Order: sequence, then structure tokens, then C-alpha cells
Amino acid sequence: MTSVNAIAPAASPHRPDGESYRLSLPNTARSAGIARDFVTSLLTSSPHSGIVDDARLCVTEVVANAHRHTRTSLIGVHVTVEAEHVTFAVSDDRPWAAPAPGSRPAGTLGSAERVGGWGLLLLEELASAWGADVCGCCAPRHKTVWFTLAGEAGLTA
Repeated sequence: MTSVNAIAPAASPHRPDGESYRLSLPNTARSAGIARDFVTSLLTSSPHSGIVDDARLCVTEVVANAHRHTRTSLIGVHVTVEAEHVTFAVSDDRPWAAPAPGSRPAGTLGSAERVGGWGLLLLEELASAWGADVCGCCAPRHKTVWFTLAGEAGLTA
């Protein structure tokens, strides 16, 4: 079952003036496309419509990685829309496989033999910041890969 929760702006954990949206997805091959559509619907009619393509690409890659590399039952997508930027977080329950910022796939961008592994390179190139957090104290319970894209206001500043 797919669920969407909208949290009132005052309840946002990031800033009182932000809007926070959550999507829970089953870990299936369709999850990346559903997350992409979710992000598109949030941003298309917002002041951040200029980052829709980058957001779609990055969220697709991160959700696809969670599907491909974990056996988590649910993949969580959390989007926080603020005045100058939008932050995306994708969570799964495999904390021991957290990527490190600056991670690069083997091979080079023009390498014909390199087929996969470009998701983190895309985050590195498109996001103004990105990282991974392992949550759960002494017994890690989940990992979150997050990235921030500068919104329209952030692009003109």
C-alpha cells in the first residue's frame, strides 16, 4: 500500500515556514516511478518548478538504489519545500550500506564499459548538498540518503 502524508507547515521539522510531505512506498520496481511522479506533482505548480527535471532525476536514482540494493519492505520519501531550496530524503532499513559524499563510480563519465552506478555522481553534480545519515543509535535501524536542490530563489541569488 502506498501512503502520502502532508504535514502542516508549522509541524515541519526543518523550518516553521517550510512544507513537509512524506510518501511510503513498497519496495517494488515501480517505486522509483511513483516517487518521480510524487515529486513532479509537488513541484510543478510551485515556485520551484524550474528544478523539476533535476528533482525527478535525483529522486529516481536514490529510490532505485534503495530498491536495487536493499531488501527493505518500505522505502520512505520525505520532501521539504522551503523558500530558497527543496530537500529530499529517501530512507530504507539497510544502514550498513550508507554511501559517502564524494563517492564516485568506477570508470569515467565517458567510459563505454560503465553501465550503472551513476546515481551518486548525479547527486554530486546536481545537488547543492547531499549526504547519508544512519539513524537508530547503538542498533542502527535505517539509513537516509538526502539531497538539497536550490530553488528558483536560490538560483537568482
